[in-house]
Amino acid sequence: MTAKLDLFAAAPSLMKSWAGTSVAIASSLEPGLVELVKIRASQINGCANCINMHTVEARAKGETEQRIYLLSAWREAPCYTDRERAALGWTEALTRLSEGHTQEGAYEALKAQFTDEEQVKLTLMINVINGWNRLAVGFGLWVDPAAAKSAVKAAA
Repeated sequence: MTAKLDLFAAAPSLMKSWAGTSVAIASSLEPGLVELVKIRASQINGCANCINMHTVEARAKGETEQRIYLLSAWREAPCYTDRERAALGWTEALTRLSEGHTQEGAYEALKAQFTDEEQVKLTLMINVINGWNRLAVGFGLWVDPAAAKSAVKAAA
């Protein structure tokens, strides 16, 4: 797939700000949890670019193949912590808002595992990955994970 345009060339200052904000939000929570959230939202949104990128990142941060492969069936898989389950449930509820407002149960699990500040940080992270998914799918992006890492460092 070839990108329809270069986002960083088309809107350089906004994309630099967006990338910097993305990095800041992602670094506010534990790295493994962040990657699981990014992968799960990207699966729901059908974003091949982001699934590819974040599975590579997850492995680099020590995530196992088993946990990556089972992510789409996290409810049935015994390998996720209660905190991760709460984050994944919240991710699904917010990513699937158009399917109906059924986030109350997910929010109760979230409250049990995350402080108020962490709830905001996680919600911002979910918004960020959903935004990247829409940019990637909408503009046909396919970015090599190593190139993306270099671009994010340059943007920071």
